[in-house]
Amino acid sequence: MSLIVEGSVKIEGTISDGDVNRKMEVFYNPIMDSNRNISILLLNCVANKKMRVADILAGSGIRSLRFLKELKKGKIEEVCVNDLKPNFENTFLDNLRLNKLSDKMVKIFNQDATIFLFNSQGFDYIEVDPFGSPNPFLSAAIAKISREGILAITATDTAALTGTYPRVTQRKYWAKSMRNYLMHEIGLRILIRKVQLQGVQFDKALVPILSYHKEHYFRIYFKCIKGKEKCDQLLREHQYFLFCNKCLNFKTSCFNESKCACGAEFEYAGPLWIGKLFNAKLIAKMAKENKFIEEQKFLDILKEESTRDLVGFYDLHVLAKKFKQDPQKKEVLANLGAVSTHFSPTGFKTEKEIKEIVSMLSKKKE
Repeated sequence: MSLIVEGSVKIEGTISDGDVNRKMEVFYNPIMDSNRNISILLLNCVANKKMRVADILAGSGIRSLRFLKELKKGKIEEVCVNDLKPNFENTFLDNLRLNKLSDKMVKIFNQDATIFLFNSQGFDYIEVDPFGSPNPFLSAAIAKISREGILAITATDTAALTGTYPRVTQRKYWAKSMRNYLMHEIGLRILIRKVQLQGVQFDKALVPILSYHKEHYFRIYFKCIKGKEKCDQLLREHQYFLFCNKCLNFKTSCFNESKCACGAEFEYAGPLWIGKLFNAKLIAKMAKENKFIEEQKFLDILKEESTRDLVGFYDLHVLAKKFKQDPQKKEVLANLGAVSTHFSPTGFKTEKEIKEIVSMLSKKKE
């Protein structure tokens, strides 16, 4: 056991020499510190106050410790922290004392996450950060998220969502994936739709306020809006993504079969979410008020991307290979009214169609 410091808190734990795994006595994943930083920043930037918070798969409990120490005064009314490991309660209490934190707002549970949720009265913020797929916990978490509450979902089974295992995507996420440069955006949108389908069963429309892919995981924050009409509206934004391998054209459609203007058949992915990934005002506020220096570049890209919150993007490397061009990103962004995207360092989003992009590249060559 060694002393681990993250943000403004410290815990006693063990960091594996190899991959962090669920068999570790005190589970601490250093790779996910960015995930936790952004969750703190988001909660400090939303209007929600006096929240009942549930950390249902707490691991070391470091996220909850940081919530207690780093969230603004009045944000939290109660934190319910849960993990099934036999030594979890004692470990968490030790770490509370280590950080000189009071246990007045804390309730500690040592239960299966789903049982813990179903036995609860509900929460204003629920953290679902599992190994692999969040699927086993979705129904219980959605049932217990409050009106206007925030549901935070992490998925680390990226291979299943990005086309490596198409049958797994179909079985777990009820959709067809796409294995090309767009796969991370497609995977994120497939995941969003899956969570939303679970929500409409309870007349809960789960609207993304921040969604992104980073490193080995997908992360989505949903705001819960209660109402049948909102659910119906949300379901209309579950469509297909059509992509042409011949000319790189793409579009969304209610149908999964169509011909491109170039004459080739579209490949399809989905059904998936074609709505917005971001609440632009929230992202702008987060980028402005951010105190985590290491997150600023990422937040600035998200802020830029949120101004063109479109489905799909183009990639300079793919364009260069297909059309025998070598476009410069700054020129492309300026000439097309485009923005960068966090899905690829060489990617950009624009409302222009592929014909206009190719035409611009050709003029540059001349």
